[in-house]
Amino acid sequence: MITRLDHIAIAVPDLSASIRRFCADLGLTLAGTEDVPSAKTSTAFLPIDGASIELVHPLNGEGAIAKFLEKKPSGGLHHLCFRTDDIDADVARLRGLGYAFTTDAPSPGAHGTRVIFLHPRGFDGVLIELAQHPEHT
Repeated sequence: MITRLDHIAIAVPDLSASIRRFCADLGLTLAGTEDVPSAKTSTAFLPIDGASIELVHPLNGEGAIAKFLEKKPSGGLHHLCFRTDDIDADVARLRGLGYAFTTDAPSPGAHGTRVIFLHPRGFDGVLIELAQHPEHT
């Protein structure tokens, strides 16, 4: 079951500059960074009120974020992520409702999560991620 908003992901062309801007100018706190090889991203985590802003940058210039930045060089909103306590049940339920996913099955994400993305055509052009954290596996 989907339980809450987990994070808002923003694709950024310069991770260090974006971290400085979000922390210094908006007053957010950097909780850490993580390279996520399965997603080909370097990610910075900025928690705020039970969710977080994730700044995502291509790892080694590859992957979906690199392609996004080719189309939008200045970056921008990449996806919304919702936390689930049973990703397999939510995937089955949503597939049953006719939604398409960008992959066949969940894959490893940051912080030991299992993640899967719903195709944006099903949600008014917004890419939606579902994430199940380790405490629910």
